[in-house]
Amino acid sequence: MERIYLNGAAGLKLAADVAGHPEDQPVVMLHGGGQTRHSWGELTRTLAGNGYRAMTVDMRGHGESDWCPEGDYSLDRFVEDVHSVLSDLERPPVLIGASLGGISSLLAAGEATHLPIDGLVLVDIVPRMEPEGVQRIRQFMSAHIGGFDSYEEVVEAVNAYMPHRKAKPRSSEGLRKNLRTGEDDRLYWHWDPAFISGDRTPGSVRNVERLRDAARRIDVPTLLVRGKMSDVVSEEGVKDFLQLIPGARAVDVSGAGHMVSGDQNDVFNDAILEFLAEVQEAGRCGTTA
Repeated sequence: MERIYLNGAAGLKLAADVAGHPEDQPVVMLHGGGQTRHSWGELTRTLAGNGYRAMTVDMRGHGESDWCPEGDYSLDRFVEDVHSVLSDLERPPVLIGASLGGISSLLAAGEATHLPIDGLVLVDIVPRMEPEGVQRIRQFMSAHIGGFDSYEEVVEAVNAYMPHRKAKPRSSEGLRKNLRTGEDDRLYWHWDPAFISGDRTPGSVRNVERLRDAARRIDVPTLLVRGKMSDVVSEEGVKDFLQLIPGARAVDVSGAGHMVSGDQNDVFNDAILEFLAEVQEAGRCGTTA
């Protein structure tokens, strides 16, 4: 993969990895809150190996992207970052967003006059989310804002948060890339603590009607990938979403929770490849969602 830096809103620099031939169909991936671009590592390699130009981006305040000096991690700023990233591309991509990345993508696509994308994939995120699931995520992130004494302590915390993951990870590399070492030699999640400590409620994920209004205006092929065991997206939330976007479809990934791509990578990757093939076919036929 090649490391590049993209322009975010207000002059912030966003780190990204790209793989695949520059002339292939671009696919831009935006991770969830508290994650990094490495969450998409296996999908990135899969896409590049199947004829796509894959780009996975660290969102503001995450990974190796700039931290916002003012601590502004409001949803509007993330949406502005999406617009900025896409403006640097030479051709419209398919946009894949998980959780926070999905919300930002949904709003960018639905509230813009015309966002230059060929398709949209939302990973375990819908306008009507389950409050208990969202709160559980925030509690997990807040509980460990003071860092960890060891890598083993990190693994214990993750296993407690996601007990459904019975299989051990294929390697520890992915998890380690989501950590940084502080000046005190403790391990910290690789994101700005201001991301979770600030009050992001105004205009945020709790504004259900804003998200539903944006969904109604989506006019590109759209796929929702839901973890069958998700506590963030319910079956009712899926039904509401599909009513908002005529032509959209949804797939469930059995054995996966909210972190779908990490829970069942192979199944998830196959669903993405199938959708991308449909998008390309629709483009050749001149049809939309």
